[in-house]
Amino acid sequence: MTTNIGKRIRLERIFNRKTGRTVIAPMDHGVSSGPIKGIINMDKTIEEISQGGANAVLMHKGIVEQGHRGYGKDIGLIVHLSASTSLSPDPNNKVTVTTVEKAIQLGADAVSVHVNIGSENEPEMLMELGEISETCSYWGIPLLAMMYPRGQKVENEHDVEMVKHAARVGSELGVDIVKTNYTGDPDSFREVVEGALVPVVIAGGPKIDTDRELLEMVRDSLEVGGAGVAFGRNLFQAQEPGKITKAISEVVHNDMDVEEALKILK
Repeated sequence: MTTNIGKRIRLERIFNRKTGRTVIAPMDHGVSSGPIKGIINMDKTIEEISQGGANAVLMHKGIVEQGHRGYGKDIGLIVHLSASTSLSPDPNNKVTVTTVEKAIQLGADAVSVHVNIGSENEPEMLMELGEISETCSYWGIPLLAMMYPRGQKVENEHDVEMVKHAARVGSELGVDIVKTNYTGDPDSFREVVEGALVPVVIAGGPKIDTDRELLEMVRDSLEVGGAGVAFGRNLFQAQEPGKITKAISEVVHNDMDVEEALKILK
């Protein structure tokens, strides 16, 4: 992953040492969408997700205190540096709202940045990503980049050519982990993984209809070299967040097949 000793030590809080994979629960949706179901009682939700086996949670700086329980199972912390709201004239324009240094002060094990490749403000987001990656290298803190193809020229955000380009931009600019869209099938996603050159985790996107479909997507991504998942709504808006997290964690870390994982949900 990286030769920076500080990053290596902190990445052990994000990735399972044996499998080299991770289950991340992004919970930064309060800025983009408001206090939606699942992220109102952060303490309770994070406790359930951590007990289910998630490796890390991802949130904005102001919510760290509400989400840190001080009891129960430990879990890694990723502080998100980017923001925009659904009320903005251009929600694709992500701006930086805090610093790497502030994240370190809050106890973060890693930071994350959101970049929309193809948006009108892509140049500014790329410039900020490049600067943040250098700061992360200086402090020895891992950087996760949410790299999505979104903008006027992007007709399909899951198109393999678009997704693998977005993922490669992240590694070219020095990120340690890329989060991006699953392209719909293992063969095409293999191209994304091979071209990224850094670990790639898949986004969940909008809440997926069935548990089987969600678990099959996870399984398929892993079989072609994916490094795990970064699922938000599909975890914290589940009827039982702890159980779905457990099922996904078993698939990611213990190679459990989908049929066995579905039994956990019963």
